Amino acid sequence: MKVHFYKYQGAGNDFILVDNRNNSINHQNPALIASLCDRRFGVGGDGLLFLQLKAGFDFEMIYYNADGQPSSMCGNGGRCIVAFARHLGVIGLETNFLAVDGPHYAKISDQGDFVSLQMSNVNEISTDGAASVLDTGSPHYVIMASDLENKDVYTEGKAIRYNDTYKEKGININFVEEMDGHYFVRTYERGVEDETFACGTGATAVALAMAKSKNQTGDGSTKIKVLGGKLNVRFKYDGTNFDSIFLEGPAQLVFEGDISIPEVLPSSANN
Repeated sequence: MKVHFYKYQGAGNDFILVDNRNNSINHQNPALIASLCDRRFGVGGDGLLFLQLKAGFDFEMIYYNADGQPSSMCGNGGRCIVAFARHLGVIGLETNFLAVDGPHYAKISDQGDFVSLQMSNVNEISTDGAASVLDTGSPHYVIMASDLENKDVYTEGKAIRYNDTYKEKGININFVEEMDGHYFVRTYERGVEDETFACGTGATAVALAMAKSKNQTGDGSTKIKVLGGKLNVRFKYDGTNFDSIFLEGPAQLVFEGDISIPEVLPSSANN
């Protein structure tokens, strides 16, 4: 069986996207997903997204992590699938689509390569020692760091992600350094189980956690620099709740192609 795929990236967070509006692909197969995301034997990507039809919405976003497991919301993946939907002619410059955490509104530039994606409201930010813990569609741990450029994000992030508090459900670990006019962020992502070049829900979590720590109420706009580029997070904060949250940044088609996959893959195919 051949699958036609598209490869997109959003600030270095890269994804495989597949048009599954005809429901021709049974994607409930972790081994299949993991094999396609494998960077040596497959297409390679931080995750895989299927665009499907959904009554009452322009489309539905189905997202899998690189380990082949279904996951919570992916912010940069959400921005990339909006650009993909525009490329396919499914949407115009605005859209309302459904993701695992509920409905999302998004707007795309005339050129089709810059997306503003509305994220879910956030009403609770807790603490774990010096870290902030919150859910922006996916769970995040936000901790300040120094000399972040040289930090061993993989080792330190993995240690937190697999500690007794978080190992069962997992959490994404964001290390943050305040710079001149922006925050520099590096993220260890669960499901990928490695550092990624960007994390959209992580950038959102950092912006909100920093706003709360500084009591930055009203309309906010926070610039985030990641290994793969730049993102921006806009929001409104009343001192308790965050709403009108938008994750903004590039979403670009890298290439497209066809890949042959077997009809059946053994469960050990990703080992």
